Amino acid sequence: MPAESAFGHPGDAQMQTHACADRGIGGLAETQYGVVSRGQLFALGVGRGGVRSRLASGRLHRLHAGVYAVGHRVLSSEGQWMAAVLAGGSGTVLSHRSAAALWGIREHSGPIEITTPRKTRSRGSIRRHCARLVSDEVTRCRGIPTTSAPRTLFDLAADLRIDRLEAAIRQAEFLRLWDPLSLPTLIARHPGHRGNASLRLCLERLGRTTGFTRSDFEELFLPFVDQFGLPRPHLNAWLEVGGGWIEVDCLWRDARLIVELDSRAAHETRSAFETDRDRDRRLQADGWRVVRMTWRQLHDAPGALAQDLRAMLQDAPHRQST
Repeated sequence: MPAESAFGHPGDAQMQTHACADRGIGGLAETQYGVVSRGQLFALGVGRGGVRSRLASGRLHRLHAGVYAVGHRVLSSEGQWMAAVLAGGSGTVLSHRSAAALWGIREHSGPIEITTPRKTRSRGSIRRHCARLVSDEVTRCRGIPTTSAPRTLFDLAADLRIDRLEAAIRQAEFLRLWDPLSLPTLIARHPGHRGNASLRLCLERLGRTTGFTRSDFEELFLPFVDQFGLPRPHLNAWLEVGGGWIEVDCLWRDARLIVELDSRAAHETRSAFETDRDRDRRLQADGWRVVRMTWRQLHDAPGALAQDLRAMLQDAPHRQST
C-alpha cells in the first residue's frame, strides 16, 4: 500500500468534489420539495456519469424524463407538482385543476396539469397545455411556479360546470386571493376563450350573491334556488345573537329566514345533534326562523321544498332586520 503523501490519497480530491456536489444537491432539493432537474444537476457540476452513478446507488430516483427525487420517492403533493413543472422545462407553470388545488380553490386528484410555452405531448401522469402567458398571469405559490389565482379561475372556466365554477370563484374570494389582475381584464384580453360566457354569467350572479360554498351540498343548493326563481341567500353568514356569534348556512336577512343544509357527515354525531339544537333555540329566541334541509329532501322533492321556501319568504315577519 503506497504511503500517504502530504497531499492525501489520490482519490481525496475527487471524493471532496462529490461531497460538495451532494451538499449542493441536498440544499437545492430542500427548496424544491425534494426534487431536482437534470439541468440543475449539470449547473452544480454533476455530469451525466455522476447522474448515472447516483441513480445506481439510490441517491437519485427518476420521476420524469430529466427530473429526479433526491434520496427517496415519497413526495408530498407539492413535490409532485414541482416535479411536473420541472419536467415541462423553462417557462413552465402549474395550471388548471392542479393550480386550483395548490391555491386551495378546489381539490384535485387526477393528472397534474401544467402550461408550457412550447407545444408538447401529454405523457403519463402529466397533462400539458400550451400557452404563452403574460407576466401578470403567472406567479409563485409556496415556491412553485404557477398561474395566478385569477388566471387559474380563467382556465377552469373552460371545463367546469357553471355552479362549480361559481363556487371556485367564491372560494378564492373567501381565501382573499386578491390580485391586481381581474377576471374582466382576462376576458377582455382573451376574447376567444372558451370559458368567457361562463365567467360572465358567474360574475353577474356574484353581483347578487355573497359568501362562499364549502360543500357539494351547498353547490347544489344555489342551482336549486335559481331553477325555481327564488332570491339568492347570503351563504355562510355570521349573525350576532345574544352577545355571541353564530354562522349559518343560508340567510335571507330581510325575511329573517335561515336554511341549514344538513349533511350526514357533518351532523350525525351526538355532539353535533346537541349543538345544532342549541343553535336553533338561540336563533329562534332572537326572532329568526330556522329550517333544516337534507340532501335527500333536495334531491327527491325539490318542488315541494321550493314551494315552502317561497311561502316563508313571502310571509316575512314585520320586524326590523339586524
